Amino acid sequence: MKRLLHIISSPRKEKSKSGAIAQEFMEHYKLLNPDAVIDELNLWNLSIPTFDGDKAAAKMTFFGEGTLNEELKSSWDKVVEVTERFSSADEYLITVPMWNGGIPWVLKHYIDTISQPGLTFGFGAEGYFPLLKDKKACVIYTSGVYGAGVPIELGLDFQSTYLNWWLGLVGITEVHSVKFLGNLVNPDADKEFLNALKSAHGIAKDFFSE
Repeated sequence: MKRLLHIISSPRKEKSKSGAIAQEFMEHYKLLNPDAVIDELNLWNLSIPTFDGDKAAAKMTFFGEGTLNEELKSSWDKVVEVTERFSSADEYLITVPMWNGGIPWVLKHYIDTISQPGLTFGFGAEGYFPLLKDKKACVIYTSGVYGAGVPIELGLDFQSTYLNWWLGLVGITEVHSVKFLGNLVNPDADKEFLNALKSAHGIAKDFFSE
């Protein structure tokens, strides 16, 4: 029985465009995968551990700096709990609105918490290597102003470029994306939104059916 983790990083609830596109994906996903376990993770409702000095010290023990004593282990266990919820999923649906050219801070906080040596990636003489295998993701990108061909003053894409790099870092290499960009300024926004819904439906059907 496979498990899909639906990661929500928009706080806009029913007004969220990324959320509406994700709902289209989920409706078809559930029909195509009736036995799948759906884990909805709204990052705005999650108590994500603050990566403070103790947790940083615990992390560095994996690189040979210091010792993972009981105090540090207790702090590290909170990170492990959040990370295992992520790494135990088989598939992912991630909604990513663009904030200031990048991703919402709550998603960056989550990524920084679960990007840990020995949990989602390894480290050796040649550098990093991923620990997750045989997983796939659908990522939904939205933006209010930024879009292809806009002047640099209106934004750069540190949204999808960052997510694609990070997913590869931890080992999620099969990534399918839906983009609905510039929705506040695009005169064809309504048409593009319908195209995004169709794309979400198609990805669920072609790549995520049992």
